[in-house]
Amino acid sequence: MNLKSLIIFCLVGFLKLNAQPTIKSPDGKLIVSVSISNGIPFYTVTYNEKSFIEKSPLGLKTNAGDFSSGLSLQADVKQNKIDETYQLRNIKQSNVHYIANEAIFSFTKDNASVLDVVFRVSNNNVAFKYKLYPQKETLSGVVQEEVSGFLLPKGTTTFLCPQSNPMTGFARTAPSYETSYTLDDAVGKNGLGNGYTFPCLFKVNNSGWVLISETGVDSGYCASRLIGHENGLYTIGFPMPGENNGNGTTAPGISLTGETAWRTITIGETLAPIVETTVPFDLVKPKYKASKEYRYTKGTWSWIIKMDDNTTFPVQKQYIDFSASMGYETVLVDALWDTQIGREKIAELAAYGAQKGVGLYLWYNSNGYWNDAPQGPRGLMDNAAIRRREMAWMNSIGIKGIKVDFFGGDKQVTMKLYEDILTDANDFGIMVIFHGCTLPRGWERMYPNFASSEAVLASENLHFGQQSCDNEAVNAATHTFIRNTVGSMDFGGSALNKFYNSDNIANKGSKRMTSDVFALATSVLFQSGVQHFALAPNNLHDAPDWAIKFMKEVSTVWDEVRFLDGYPGRYVLLARRKGAKWYIAGINAENKTLRTKLKLDMFSSGTAVNSYTDDDQLNGKVNALKINKNKEVEIKIPRNGGIVIIN
Repeated sequence: MNLKSLIIFCLVGFLKLNAQPTIKSPDGKLIVSVSISNGIPFYTVTYNEKSFIEKSPLGLKTNAGDFSSGLSLQADVKQNKIDETYQLRNIKQSNVHYIANEAIFSFTKDNASVLDVVFRVSNNNVAFKYKLYPQKETLSGVVQEEVSGFLLPKGTTTFLCPQSNPMTGFARTAPSYETSYTLDDAVGKNGLGNGYTFPCLFKVNNSGWVLISETGVDSGYCASRLIGHENGLYTIGFPMPGENNGNGTTAPGISLTGETAWRTITIGETLAPIVETTVPFDLVKPKYKASKEYRYTKGTWSWIIKMDDNTTFPVQKQYIDFSASMGYETVLVDALWDTQIGREKIAELAAYGAQKGVGLYLWYNSNGYWNDAPQGPRGLMDNAAIRRREMAWMNSIGIKGIKVDFFGGDKQVTMKLYEDILTDANDFGIMVIFHGCTLPRGWERMYPNFASSEAVLASENLHFGQQSCDNEAVNAATHTFIRNTVGSMDFGGSALNKFYNSDNIANKGSKRMTSDVFALATSVLFQSGVQHFALAPNNLHDAPDWAIKFMKEVSTVWDEVRFLDGYPGRYVLLARRKGAKWYIAGINAENKTLRTKLKLDMFSSGTAVNSYTDDDQLNGKVNALKINKNKEVEIKIPRNGGIVIIN
C-alpha cells in the first residue's frame, strides 16, 4: 500500500493493530476492536486509550444453527462512512448531523456465510447489530439467544432499574419499566433476578460513563433487557416466558436474510455525551410518511389530581376551559370516559374544545388477554378491524390523539401491537402516547405520529403515596441521566398543587415536598414533545402568577440541549434552546444546599435574564439580572428546590 492509500485508509477510521480489525470514531478517540478466539467472536471498546468495555462476546444462537462459536472471521472488512442530516422536532435536538464510520465484520462456519456484525462508531457512540444469512434451504429462523455481552471494568458502579416479575403489580400489568432505580451500586448483581430495563448507566471508576441501550425495535424483533453476572458482565436477555399472560414466544422470529435491533453504547468522560446523545434516532429511518403535519403540544388532564371519579362531562369541560386559558391545545380525557361520559358527550366535548382551540386525547386499555385492568374502554385496541373502526370514529369528531395503557410485556407479538396501533392511527391522523409500556426505541423517528411513552415511575405515584413525594427530587435528578436520554418520557408532572387532591386542601392526600420553581424546572428537564402537565384549574388563583405565566410560555419542543452539571440522583443543571431562547433549569435532591458557579457561554455579556429561584424555605421568586462579562452565574438551590434562568 502506498502512502496516499494508507492516509485514505486511516482517515475513514480503520486500522489493523496486532492482527485485530478495529474501527475508530471520526475524531479517533473511540476505538472498537474485534477479535476471534477459539472460534468465539469478541469485541472491546476504548476511549482516549482507556478501557470502557473489556473483552465481550458476540454472536447468536438460532434454530438454524449456533452462530456464537466455531466461527471464522473473514479478512475482508467492508468499510463505509456515514454522513447524514435529518430534522426531528420532538427529540432533544431538532437538527442532527450524524457522522460515523461503519465496518461490517463477516463470519463463516463450516465454510458457509452465517452472519455479519455491523458496527457503527460515531464520536462517543458505538452501535452494532447482526445480519443473518439463509442456511441452505432455510429462509426463516428463530433467534433463541443473543450472546452479546458488555464486560465493564473492575470497580465500575451501576445506576440501574430492575426488571419486575411478569404478571405482577396493578391488575397483573407488569413489567412496565416502573421499578425504582438503584444508584451508585456495585456490579455483579441481577436486580430482582430478572435483570435490568434499558437504558443502563455505568460509572467506570474515574474514567467516565457508559450508557447501554437498544434502538430500532419494531414488529420484526422483541425488546430486550440486560442480565447481570457476577464478574461485571452484562448480557442481552429476551422477554420472560410469563410476560403477556404467558402468550407469545420469548424468542423473536426472523426472516433470512434478516437483521436484529441495534445495541448502543454511549461513552463519555463526563455525563455530557450521555445526556446529549442522539444515537437512538441516528440509526433508524421513518417506517412510513406522516399522514398530516402533527402538532407537539401542551395540555392538561384531570386524572392526576382528581382521579377516576372526575372523568365526567362537567369536569372535562372545565379542563378544556382551563387549557384554553393557559394557551394549551389539548386535554387528556383519561380512563372510564366510555361509561362515565359516553360517546355522544365525548363528541360534544370535542366540538366544544374545537371552538376554543383545544383538542382531545382519549385513554384506551390495550387489552386483550394480557392484563386484568378493569378500566375502559376495553377490547378496542387489540383487534385491527375494531381498532380501525374506533379510529375512524375518532377522526370524524376531531380527536387529536390517544393514550393506550397496560401492555405488560416485551415479546415480539407485543412489539407488533405497538407498531400496528401507530400505523393505524397514522392512517386517521391520530397521535399516540403509550402508558404502562415499554421503552420507546427510536420510535420518534420511526413512527411520525408517536408522541411519547411513560416507561418510568411517573407522576401518578406522587398521588398514590407520600414516599414517592418524599423521593420526587431524587427520582427527577435521575431521569435526565438515564430514562430520558434515549426517548421521550411522558411523566405528566409539574404540579403546582401543594396537595394531591381535587381542591388542594391541606392534609388530604399526599403532600408535594418540592417547590414551585422545582415544578417549573422539571417542565424543562423532562423531554417529551407532547406534555400533559399536572396543573389544575385552581392553580389560576392559588399558584404564584409568575409560575402560571412561565407554564403558559414554556416550550415542549427543543432545538438544542447542553448538559451543564450534575450527578444521577443528586442534582442536575441543564440548558435547552428553543429558537433564540435559552432555558437553564436545575434541581437539587441532596441533603444540603447546592452552591456552584455556572459558565453560561450561550449568553452574551450584558444579556438580561429572568431568574426563578427558591429561598431556604422553598419560597420562590423571579428576579431580573444581567449576565456579567465573565458569563458566570452563582447558583444556589436548596434541597427539593429548583432554578430556572431564561433570556
